[in-house]
Amino acid sequence: MYSYGSLDTWKKDVTCEDIRDAVNNSAPGKIRAVSVSKVSRAFHPNFAAKWRRYFYIFPLDDGDQDQENGGIVTSSDEDDDRMKGQTESYEVDRLSGVWNGNGDLKYEKKPKDFDVNKVNELLRQLEGKSLSYKIFARDTKASRSIGPPTECFMFHARAAEAKLPCINQGCKELRVMCVELVANRFLRKMVRVLVATAIREAAAGANNDALLKLMDASCRRATAPPAPPDGLCLVDVGYGDFIRENCFIQ
Repeated sequence: MYSYGSLDTWKKDVTCEDIRDAVNNSAPGKIRAVSVSKVSRAFHPNFAAKWRRYFYIFPLDDGDQDQENGGIVTSSDEDDDRMKGQTESYEVDRLSGVWNGNGDLKYEKKPKDFDVNKVNELLRQLEGKSLSYKIFARDTKASRSIGPPTECFMFHARAAEAKLPCINQGCKELRVMCVELVANRFLRKMVRVLVATAIREAAAGANNDALLKLMDASCRRATAPPAPPDGLCLVDVGYGDFIRENCFIQ
């Protein structure tokens, strides 16, 4: 997990190396200072950043799999029968909200599998554009619900399949989908909503511009609920120009 910040000191004999060593010695093996630099007192670690890089890892082999189509099983007929008569809120949660372009929201059964390459194509449509991501945000302040505060410039948006070592007995490696997003800023829960919505649209076989069309939706329920926070990680924060060659997914 990556974090960044700043501190003030009036002591002229304190060097960047002193601060780095103090951080590294505070909890060896658990926390490490990657970079320490001297800046002016006007510097703000958040507002001065030109870009931020997030990485999301979504397990493809987590849980039982449907052997016929290779997809992740979300329910069974037995589950459906057992849950009949339960509250409407559960049924809505089991369904996928789809915006039909006319301002209306309809619900469909959640698809069981998706193509990682399709997710990649959906995300790539966002690159190089300054767009309002208010529909992909959650729990934002009123000032960030409309207007320029909701606009973000997406430098890089890609997805790829990878394999990670697995510590479970009888499992050598775990198939995962990695999503890499780099933008000048992100709204609250924006990364997790983008990932979840891209997966939903890919599973439904939507056109490559599906995420762009959702930008015009008037209700946030047109996008999927946020993906679980477990797979999310802030990888890097940049104060210089963004260099695409440094990205993990090309």
